[in-house]
Amino acid sequence: MRLAALGIVLLLLGFLLGAWDYAESSYATQAGWVESQPVPFSHQHHVSDDGIDCRYCHSSVEEGPYAGLPSTHTCMTCHSQIWTGALPLAPVRQSEQTGEPIRWRRVAQLPDYVHFDHSIHIDRGVGCVECHGRVDQMPLTFRAVPLQMEFCLDCHRDPAARLRPPEMVTRMEPLRWTQEQAREFGQRVLTRQHINPSSLDDCGICHR
Repeated sequence: MRLAALGIVLLLLGFLLGAWDYAESSYATQAGWVESQPVPFSHQHHVSDDGIDCRYCHSSVEEGPYAGLPSTHTCMTCHSQIWTGALPLAPVRQSEQTGEPIRWRRVAQLPDYVHFDHSIHIDRGVGCVECHGRVDQMPLTFRAVPLQMEFCLDCHRDPAARLRPPEMVTRMEPLRWTQEQAREFGQRVLTRQHINPSSLDDCGICHR
């Protein structure tokens, strides 16, 4: 009986440890996984090489909850003049001809029960890089961080060191600040906007 009881306890412990390990794994969070897209779009080329700002393609990021995906017209603004016959861009040209939008696959997808507003975070000075990583170094886009509740709460409970000046929100490279300078700037932002971090982990902020 004792051996059976010990076996059950060990089995349950192993199950719990396995479940925890799975929840933190890249398989569950999809962090680092490249999402297959209809067009092999390279953020590294467009951001680093061409210097295109995030807001050129994600035009609604400052105005509402969704950053928005670029329309075919946005792509063809350039590609009607350059790389006009490139084979990888065939779906873009077809979309332009037929009017059927390209069905991009979301990389940073949140569950339906999570409310996230891009415009609020941009307005407060949260840099794109905080959640999306160094997209300027991604030949193919992947989820940079595990978008789990723990990740969001870590920032909400201590946002000061993660805030940037408005003109630097879409810049990918790290700011040349010391940790003390970054925290001092962020604290000024929180004070000016009357934000109390102790209230940012309220469940109703993200779950409505």
